Amino acid sequence: MFSGDSMMLKLKVCICVVFVVITEGFASKLNCEVCINVIEKFSKSLDTDARTNPQKIENEFKKFCLNSKGRENSFCYYLGGLDTSATGILGELSKPLSWSMPAEKICERLKKKDNQICDLRYDKIIDLNKVDTRKLPVKDLKKILNDWDETCHACIEKSDYVRRIEELKPLYLNKEL
Repeated sequence: MFSGDSMMLKLKVCICVVFVVITEGFASKLNCEVCINVIEKFSKSLDTDARTNPQKIENEFKKFCLNSKGRENSFCYYLGGLDTSATGILGELSKPLSWSMPAEKICERLKKKDNQICDLRYDKIIDLNKVDTRKLPVKDLKKILNDWDETCHACIEKSDYVRRIEELKPLYLNKEL
């Protein structure tokens, strides 16, 4: 009986180890989603001449960052790709990129230099045709109104925000289509 229990314990440990290994890659993609997406997009935009030259990569990244918005702009700021950046760690991007290192590995290295890089997240997109606004958190309801440049001065409770969004929904959903 003891040997059967130890076999079950070993089996459970093996399953846990396999689960951790499988989910590790998925978790890193979620943890550094902005970093990975920006680096992949930037890497695809590079011509073959610039791909192997770290200095050209840095110059191209600064040009790339001029058109960035939102979280991608914040990523550029953290790396030093903007004129307003306080610091610059572009070398930590350009050298590994010139060696054709994968974006996930570059982001792991950048995270060691600045934790904020992997803290960046894209805002989640809410499809109002498919979601029940009564089930959304107040934070998301406020974001919807803010995205529409609308306010709700009389809103005190969640139900007030839901009512306001439902009033405005026909105006904004028709524009988006």
